[in-house]
Order: sequence, then C-alpha cells, then structure tokens
Amino acid sequence: MKKIGTILKFELGNYFGSKSYLISTILLALLCVGIMFAPRIKESFTSGSLSSDKETDAEDESDQENESVYAYYDASGIMDEGLLAQVYPDVKLQKCKDAAEVESLVKSEDAELGYVVYSTSEYTYYVYNKGVFDDYTGAFDSYLSMLAKKQYSEAHDLDFDELMSLDYADIQAKEVILGKDSTSNYWYCYILVIVIFMLIVMYGMSIATGVANEKSNRSIEILVTTTNSRDILFGKVFAGTVATFFQVGLIMAALLISYNFNKEYWGGFMGAVLNIPSDVLIAFAVFGLGGFLFYAFMYGALGALVSKIEDLNKSAGTAQMIVMIVYFVVLMNLTNVDGLVIKICSYLPISSYSAMFARVAMGDVATWEVVISAIILYISVIGMGVLGGKIFRNSTLRYGNPIKLSGAVKELRHKK
Repeated sequence: MKKIGTILKFELGNYFGSKSYLISTILLALLCVGIMFAPRIKESFTSGSLSSDKETDAEDESDQENESVYAYYDASGIMDEGLLAQVYPDVKLQKCKDAAEVESLVKSEDAELGYVVYSTSEYTYYVYNKGVFDDYTGAFDSYLSMLAKKQYSEAHDLDFDELMSLDYADIQAKEVILGKDSTSNYWYCYILVIVIFMLIVMYGMSIATGVANEKSNRSIEILVTTTNSRDILFGKVFAGTVATFFQVGLIMAALLISYNFNKEYWGGFMGAVLNIPSDVLIAFAVFGLGGFLFYAFMYGALGALVSKIEDLNKSAGTAQMIVMIVYFVVLMNLTNVDGLVIKICSYLPISSYSAMFARVAMGDVATWEVVISAIILYISVIGMGVLGGKIFRNSTLRYGNPIKLSGAVKELRHKK
C-alpha cells in the first residue's frame, strides 16, 4: 500500500502540475459561472436604460416590418375574416383574388404561408421552405373546425358562442405525483449519463496512453525493478480517478453554486436541469465512481498490451466498443427506465454505472436493488483490478507486435 501511495502521489503531481489540466479546469469552471451570471448581468445593463418615444416608435415600426404575413384565398366564399383574425392575432392577413396570387406571394417570400380554402374540410397549404418541426396546419385546421360549427349553429338556430364555450370548457386538473416525475428528471439524468460516458472515454484513454508511453520509452523497465507492476497500475488508476472527480466536482460546484445565487434571474428555466435531488447525486457519485474504476483498470491493462502509442487505439477498441454500446442502450431506454432492458443493464458491471443511476433518478427502484447492484459493481471493480494487474505484469516487459487481449487472458490461464 505504501508503494501505491508513492505512485499515486507522483501521478497526481503530474496531473496537477499539468498546465493543460489546470487551465481547462479553471476555464470550464469560469465558463459555467459566466453562463449562470449572464441573466443578472444582462438585466443590470437593461434595467437602468430608459427608452425615448422615438426609440419606442422605431421599435413599433420594426415590429410591423417583422410581422409575419399569411396570404389566403377564399375560393368558396365561406371564410369568416373576423374569426380568422382571432385565430391569428399577431399575424398580418392578406386576402388574395385567386390561388395564383397566393402561390406567387409565398414563392417571392412576401408571405410566409398561404391558404386556398375550398370548403370547411378541404384546403391547399403553401409554404416556401418547410422546417423539420414546422406545423402551421394545426391552427388553420382548428379555424376551419370552428367555421364548420358556426355554419351548423346558424343553420340550426343555435348559439355559436355557447357551443364554443362547451367545446373549449376550462378544465382544471390537479396533478399529484406519488412516485417520481420522469419528465422533470429526464434532462439532468440525460446530461449526467453523457458526462460519465465522456469521463470514462477521455480519462480511460489518458490512463492507457500513460501506460503505453512509459512502455514505449522503456521507463517501465526501471519502475518494475523497484515496484510491483500491480502497484503501478493501481497507483495510476487511483490518480486518474482522483484527478477526474476533482475536476468534475469543482466544475459542478461552480455551476450549482452560481445557479443558486442567480436562480431568480433564470425564472425556473434551468430548474429542471440543475435542481438535482440529493439521492440522485449520491447515486451518481457511487455508481459513477464504480464504473470509472472498472473501466480505468481495463484501459490500464489494455495500454500495457502495446509497445507503440500508435497501436493503442486498436488495443483499446474493445473497451471503447463496450462503453459506446452501453451509452446508446441506456440513452435509448431513458424513456422506459422500468423496462426489462434497463433492469438487466442495471445489474451488469459494464453498464450499471449509468443504468442503475437512471433507474434511481427516473424510475421505481427498491433500496435493496441499488445495494445489490452496487455490491456487484464494486466486486467487479476488484476483480477487474486483479485481472488488470496480472495482465499488466505479464505484458509490461514484452515488446514488438501488440498482444491480443484474448491471448493475454489465455496465458494467465496456462500459468494457473
């Protein structure tokens, strides 16, 4: 343990002595603080300024110039212009003499949209460029539906306003959530799953690169003569873990503290993302730490399988593939965290770091399930550490072509 502590201290010195590490940490923390203070700063600049009458008139003229224009042609003479204006109160409605004029206005972009109405159940809709999420037909469909009801009311001597009041009755619903609100929890869960994925990939590769670099420049030969190779791996992994969680913890602390200080200026906009319950943060820390250690040992062992840095990507491809598959499986099932896929993943050590965390944040999970999953994960971390240490020890002084992971494991079996 003393030698692990010595290696840990040395590796941490490399991390905290690295200008890129310190600068990136400070810049990201300051960026988070700056973003959280942005609404406060903006209000301090705008609240003290008084606009003149000329500025107000100019703004009104600008608003009129930027007002959307909708063209329409009443081919059957059934449209109620007053009712249409109620449906589109903030739009300039331009009546056309025929369908060709509607099409021409939209084509020249003098009108944003165009409608040619043939009956209360049939119309043609013109748009120049339609966006992926644009839906301009919904409101017009509602207008034609109201128009049909008005015609029916007039034909049968009914009160149209009374009919509409029944159709659009004000219904008050009180929501009582007895479990968890997956809607409000979704975004911070989504973000934290991405965060732990990025940490594993970035710092896992950093650990593997450090091991491969020491092997390629032969400095590992000096280390293994004075220190157990397993202690070297454990020291490197623990140092990478401390450096990673220190960086993330500092950035998250800066983000949350500055958000709470400026909460009223955000108007609840960021609440769904940053109002993270304490049990979710604890689950993220426990499972995030376990998952990171599991893959860090794996990456460290894989780094020892190569003699050249350029061979590292091929060797670490196995770990990269596993992490990517877990990442996509969990993200695709975030809307169904109580489903069978997530439940299975929440007990597997390769995926429980994000799957069980997602269940804690958004699903219905018993305490015993969380405890069992955590025990399985940390037992697997110890197992991966022991296995990684053996692979590391057998591979550090072997040079030449990259050693296959399957070959390294088979060799360990034969030695037993």
